[in-house]
Amino acid sequence: MAWDVLNVIAVAAFAFSGAIVALSERYDIFGTFILGIATPFAGGIIRNIALDVPVVHVWEQSSLLWVAVITISIVYVFPKSWVMFWDRWNVYLDAVGLSAFALQGAAFAVENGFPFGGILFAAILTGVGGGVTRDVLAQRRPMVLHQEIYAVWALVAGLSVAGGLIDLASTWQTYGLFILVIGCRVTSYHLGWHLRFRDLYRL
Repeated sequence: MAWDVLNVIAVAAFAFSGAIVALSERYDIFGTFILGIATPFAGGIIRNIALDVPVVHVWEQSSLLWVAVITISIVYVFPKSWVMFWDRWNVYLDAVGLSAFALQGAAFAVENGFPFGGILFAAILTGVGGGVTRDVLAQRRPMVLHQEIYAVWALVAGLSVAGGLIDLASTWQTYGLFILVIGCRVTSYHLGWHLRFRDLYRL
């Protein structure tokens, strides 16, 4: 049940984010739906390809596809002023998607018997893949390439699961890590944390 809820939250958040970005870039209805659908599902596809796992099951999640389509449809009828407002707050939607999909990626790797490195890899690819795809299609600089910390929080989720610090069978531990990763991502954004090690030499 916990994973069903997290998957719905993640798909809705990334579909919302992708649609908002598309509309802010003046995409038409076709482009909006393409970007809105690509954002929540691209990470899983990239992960499966990289781990040599069939990708067909990603498209067998018809209920989640409907969640994305309904979310995009709602966003598409938003007044323009609402679109611009939500575009400014997109970092929060992205943080929700990043956290949920990083956890989902780690759980996928555990379920399929991948070792420590595979769990980390799956968490990172699933967490950041959708956001990177969204930004590339929208011709924006991907957040993962920014100076602020982004992919590190997907890595934290993967390490917590791979290292046995979090038991994914526990609903409370799963949701606790989900909220923690969101909090870390939002905090790092607002405080301007970054990985520019070269700046340390200037101190």
